Order: sequence, then C-alpha cells, then structure tokens
Amino acid sequence: MTHPSRRMNWLLSRAYRRVVARLDAGLADLGLTGTQSGALFSFDDDDGLLIGELGAKLALGQSATSGLVQRLVAAGFVERSEEEGDGRAARLQLTRLGRDRRKEAARRAQALNAALLKGFSEDEIAVIARWLAHVSALED
Repeated sequence: MTHPSRRMNWLLSRAYRRVVARLDAGLADLGLTGTQSGALFSFDDDDGLLIGELGAKLALGQSATSGLVQRLVAAGFVERSEEEGDGRAARLQLTRLGRDRRKEAARRAQALNAALLKGFSEDEIAVIARWLAHVSALED
C-alpha cells in the first residue's frame, strides 16, 4: 500500500478543497468566489473575451461557462454583447465594478499565495510549481 504521504491524488484533492474554501471566504465580502475571480483575471485587455475564450482559459465546459457568465453579468462584473458579424457569439467586457473587484481580488490572491508558500525555499517552490504544471498538462 502506498504510504499516506505519497498518495498524491488524495493530498492534491484535499489541498485543493482547502485552498478554494480559503479563497472563497477571503473574497466573500467582494461578492466573488474564487472561480469568479479567476474569470475576472482572464480579461487582459479592453477587447474583452468571447464566452468560449473565457471557458477555454478556465478549462470549463460550455454549461459551466454559461452559468458562470450569467452570475458575473447578474453581479454587474461583466457586460455581455453580441459579437459583430456573428449573432451566435457573445463578447464579454469587464465593467468598472468588475475592474475594481479584479484589482482587489488580485491583491488578496497574492496575499493567499504568499501564505501558502511561507516557509518554503525557492528550490522547494520551484519543485512544487513544476509538479503542479506537470499534473495540469496530463492528458485525459
């Protein structure tokens, strides 16, 4: 049997749940969840994003992306408009409120990241980051 300290899938799953819970709690007063803040972080210019682009950046399926977009629009963080030339596509733009929330969420995410890495050397952090990137790149 695998030693408990080497059950990587269990350890990763448990750590993920703890990080998400801490992130969600730290953003609750902004009216955001961790997933919603990740969506706001996905906007990097004034051109906005197509809904499909947002889903791809967050690695979400169409249904999950649609629900996320509905919640972001309802909260006033993004605006949705028809894409010129393609009535089936919708473009999302950050609102002023969305930009303000993104800025504060980024500050809080950086603080959480620093807390998560506290006590680890640069070499240890590099190994953790390399392993997480490796896991993220695994094919289904």
